[in-house]
This record gives sequence, structure tokens and C-alpha cells, in this order.
Amino acid sequence: MANENTPIGNSIETEPDQNLLRQVRIEKLRQRQAEGNDPYTVTKFDVTGKAANIKSDYETTETKFIQETNGDEEALQEKLNTLKTQTVSIVGRIMSWRDMGRANFIDVRDDTDRIQVYVRMNDIGKTEFKEFKKWDIGDIVGVKGFVFRTKKGEISIHAEEITMLSKSLLPLPEKWYGLKDQDTRYRQRYLDLIVNPNVKQTFVTRSRILREIRNYLDGIGYLEVETPVLLPLQIAAAARPFVTHHNTLDMDMFLRIETELNLKKLIVGGFERVYEVGRIFRNEGMDPSHNPEFTTIEMYQAYTDYFGMMDLIEDLYRTLTKKICGKDVISYQGTDIRLGEQWERLTMVEAVRKYAGVDYDSWENDEKARQCAKEKNVEVEEGENATKGHVLLAFFDAFVEEKLIQPTIIYDYPVENSPLAKRKPENPAFTERFEYFIYAREMGNAFSELNDPIDQRKRFENQVAARRALGDTTGEVDEDFVTALEYGMPPTGGLGLGLDRLVMLLTDSASIRDVLLFPTMRPLPKRNEQTGSVETDA
Repeated sequence: MANENTPIGNSIETEPDQNLLRQVRIEKLRQRQAEGNDPYTVTKFDVTGKAANIKSDYETTETKFIQETNGDEEALQEKLNTLKTQTVSIVGRIMSWRDMGRANFIDVRDDTDRIQVYVRMNDIGKTEFKEFKKWDIGDIVGVKGFVFRTKKGEISIHAEEITMLSKSLLPLPEKWYGLKDQDTRYRQRYLDLIVNPNVKQTFVTRSRILREIRNYLDGIGYLEVETPVLLPLQIAAAARPFVTHHNTLDMDMFLRIETELNLKKLIVGGFERVYEVGRIFRNEGMDPSHNPEFTTIEMYQAYTDYFGMMDLIEDLYRTLTKKICGKDVISYQGTDIRLGEQWERLTMVEAVRKYAGVDYDSWENDEKARQCAKEKNVEVEEGENATKGHVLLAFFDAFVEEKLIQPTIIYDYPVENSPLAKRKPENPAFTERFEYFIYAREMGNAFSELNDPIDQRKRFENQVAARRALGDTTGEVDEDFVTALEYGMPPTGGLGLGLDRLVMLLTDSASIRDVLLFPTMRPLPKRNEQTGSVETDA
């Protein structure tokens, strides 16, 4: 049975070809199993090197030999021949195959790089070579042999032994076209990683970013903690939670929409600097910057305020950019982003005045503010109930956010949309809150945390009442959090940032799905195996 010298089609799009090739491979597998060579029974293969390191080490040794032999080709070859006694052992997936009769070249890729392997009948044995020729692209193999450079100059492994470690029953996408369909790439990330090795680097970088954030926060005295994902009540926040049911307690529970309240309870309990890398779940829409489950990093520091958190986030970004990207200016979607410079800081009132040409301070009352919005064709969701604060927020959304390309901190938010932030003593209509924006996208949110339990209860109650007025009976006051505040929480600065959006920025990724290994996707329609037709809910 002939080997597939090149993959056929584009995997998902050529289903008949794929099914046919799968059946051919299954027959090959059954034949091997009948002969007592079941690849799935292999449990171990000793590995002595990685493709990238093997190639790098050979180049280093070769350069050393060239210097030592001073242009004497015969002496150089003699030294290089000594490497044939040094056996290396690698594992990986066959990615391409060039059949030359009794000698074959295959490309094997491990988790570092690809390397060419020269497989010859005279070296591995006639019987073994005959069996090897039945293998397929995609099979996972172990190779033992020595390293050499071919006449064409490619560093390769001359196989002395080759073992099938796992059989691939499905063909990989055609090598010249790869896997380009975005929907398929997100649904089958494992296949994306196999055929698009550059994708892996994004997730390696994501891991590095998270490690550096932890190093930074740990280095300034923060303690990483964990808080519950399942919560017994739905707070009256705007985000909609996912609901599940606890069978033993016979009660509904909610996947968390934030880690904030439990982290602040720890501040009450005496921890002065805490943070959590937390998976968050929100039962809301999806777009290039939103996924129903995502990762945040929330940090809380006692005895500081939102200005202290401004300084922290700027310094954290500068440190991260230097360590991850090696420079202060990065390119994101073709735009240079100057992360190393001093970030612009504007109050929301100043930002609206600058970009919308509207002055909040000129509005004498709520009615004047609504009238101004109507004149500027700015829609305010609250309608006739809109306050000056609601109108200011509407102007910000309509005119300002899209202009904030370079890192910008917008601070002093209206109290109407900041139920957990401390009011400004000199102007109680505003809170000590900021958000920072990069590339016209909100990247994080911070407060001087509200620690007045009486004010906090009132704001929670106002949130609940607002939902009830809209006919929404969900959401309630978190009594335990209010009780915690009644025991006393010190002045505290808090900040939360979206890890996924940060990774998007530092890896130049356009969509949040590019930085999530397994993004949420709508299920594919089910196919009737007998008729081949697609089944729908209808």
C-alpha cells in the first residue's frame, strides 16, 4: 500500500477525500496490529535532543572545526566524521516526505523546530524499510541516528533506527496552503498548531507575559490568592452571569463575573497587597475583543488610591514591554504604540471637552445636559431619566474612545456607572476611578475603592431598584460584602486588567480568539451519518 507523498486537499474542505484517506490509514493500522506492531502500545521513547538545539549545536561544532583545521578540507571532514559516533534521539511528527527509492527524506517537527531525517534501507534494514514506506505524513515517530550536513547544505539526521510512536488516521492540510480558514483554526486549535507553527509562539508569549506580571507583582510585595468561581448569589451588576445548579445543596449558583468583592474581603481581613489571575464568565455577546470566558488580573493595595494605581500600571506596562518585546515602542496592527513614554492623563470632563467640544461644567442641570445631547445627536439610553453623568458618559462613548490610540488614562468617572468607587470629596458627583485605553480599546479599570459600608449598601440598593424598574428581577445586594466593610476596610486602590487584550497588544493579534487556545464557538450543525444531510433545530 503506497505512502501518501503529499497531503491531499485542505483537510476540512475535502471531506470525501479525507474520509477515503482515513479508511486507507485505518487499514494500514489494522495490518500493523495484526502483525503485532500496534503503535498505540508504545509507552516510552528516550529523547536526547530537540531539533532546534541539535541544529544549533552542530553549527557551533562545525564552526569550531573549521577554525581548528584552518581551511584543510580533508582534516575538516575527518573531524566531522567523528560526529557519526555520537547518536542523537529525537521525536516528532512527519510533516513532509520525499521518496527517492531506497533512500527517503522526511521532515520531522518537534516542539522546537523541524529537522530533516535521511532514511536509507541499508541503514535501518530491508524489512524495517519496507514497513517504513507504508507510513504517512502526520505519523509521530522516534528517530535515532547521527547528525550531518547534506550536499545541499541542510543539517539533517542520518537515521539508524526509526520507530512509529503513534499513527495519524487523518491527513494534514495540504502543505503549500496550510490551514487558513479562521473558523476551522479556532475550532481545531490542535490542527492549527500542527500546520501553523508560528501560532504556537503567540501562546508561548502569553505564558511569558503572565509569568512576568506575576514576577512584577510578587516583587513589590503582592500575594497571589484564589477566590471561588461558583458564587451563591447574583449581584446586581450590569454583567449577566452563567447559571448552574448545585445538586447537593439544591440551589442555583452563578459563575463569577469578577473577583473584586472577595479580594476586597481579604483586604478587610488584613492582607495589604493581593492579586488574582482569575477566569471570568459573562453570558454576553462575542466580538473580536470579547469572549464569554476570559482572564483578568485584579490587584488591591491598602493605603493607596487611584493615582497610586495609575503609577503602578504605567510602570508594569513599561517593564512588560521591555522584557517581552525588547523595546518601548511596539507596532500593533500597523500603528506604532509608544508604551514607554509618559501616558496622557485626562479627566472624563477634559476628554469630552477636548474631543467633543462639549463642556460638562456648562450644563446647569440634567435637563440642559439632555438638551445638549439631543442637539448633538447623541443617544442616551436612560432617556428622560438621564442625569448629567449619564450624558457625559454618552458623549465619551460617541466622541472620545475611538480617538485614544496612544496609552491614555481617563479618570474621574460619574458616580452613575461606578458603584464600587469612592466619591471625590470635593465633587461627589464623580468618583476616584480611571480606565486606561490603548488603540481605542479599554484595557483596564481602577478605583480608589469605596470603603463606606452605608454608601456601598445604598449604591447596591440603587442598582437593584434600577433593574427592577426595567422588569429584571435578578440581582441582589451582597450582604456579606457589606458586612465585611462594616468591620472596616482601609483606604485601598484596586485595579483590574484584561490579560487577553494585553496579550493581543503585545503579540499584534487582531482578535481575542487569536490569543485563546480554545475560544468559545457556536456548535457546528450535526450531520446525519446515513443521508449526509445537515440536521437543524427546525
